[in-house]
Amino acid sequence: MQYLINHLYRYPVSKWKTIQRFGGIISYRKMLAGKQEMIKASTLLPPIISNQKGYKIYFLTGQNYLYQTLFCAFSLKKVSKIPFQFILIDDGSFDQKLINQANEQMPDVKIITKQEVEANLESKLPIKDFPYLHYKRKVYPHIKKLTDIHTIGDETYKLVLDSDMLFWNEPLEMINWLKDPEGCLYMLDTVESYGYDKKLMHDLCGFEIPKLLNVGVFGSNSKNINWSNLENWSQELEYKQGGSYFLEQALSAMLIANEQKTILNKKQYIVNPEDSKSDDEIAKLKHYVDLSKKYYFEKAWKNI
Repeated sequence: MQYLINHLYRYPVSKWKTIQRFGGIISYRKMLAGKQEMIKASTLLPPIISNQKGYKIYFLTGQNYLYQTLFCAFSLKKVSKIPFQFILIDDGSFDQKLINQANEQMPDVKIITKQEVEANLESKLPIKDFPYLHYKRKVYPHIKKLTDIHTIGDETYKLVLDSDMLFWNEPLEMINWLKDPEGCLYMLDTVESYGYDKKLMHDLCGFEIPKLLNVGVFGSNSKNINWSNLENWSQELEYKQGGSYFLEQALSAMLIANEQKTILNKKQYIVNPEDSKSDDEIAKLKHYVDLSKKYYFEKAWKNI
């Protein structure tokens, strides 16, 4: 009965609300057409060289997001002469065809496959000790940006980027942090999006929760992550206040609450940018979330 209710009522209602938020069915279809055009165009981008000795940048990506990853990495290479090594973490959807595409379009890219991720997790976060984190990985892929990336390799500091972003000018502040990382690095959101009450988050981690953290750009020290805390926090947050799309962002804010912070200028590193090019001269990075997806799919990538 619950299955029928979801598929005959809840999902269609949710879908219709989404369509209305993007201006109605004609406007929504135009956005989807722009997305398909972007997917096709991503296969025609010039080679995006990944320098094996460059500064490491991590993406969690796969079948549904590689085209965005390619555009993000391409836009970064376009505005900066700094060498970067791009490391793609398989979100579980890579197949041999996608691996071949990534290797062809990003020469010398490093791909961490699903098999490598799972073997690594079994070694560092065994399911018997971290059952809730393993459960969340199955139902909430965003948490893989923490569990799958921050247990990979021996690097102390890692910079993780979301794929749905484009660089417009050289991100010197981000690059400077990469050259000499300390504490953490992040963007500022337009509205606080943690999905949980900050008092509960404070009570669990013991420190004041930073304001407006957005994990589109998130640099942090992997060695500082207490995985037992993360296991307990995620379970307690959901037990007391339910599930949230923003759980990963809330956990990230809790993890770095007591660390030295490098906060990127919100006028240069813009979350949910407006449908405009007026700020392109000062903008260094734009993170196309929520309603800005329409501008992203229809126009922004074409300007790159």
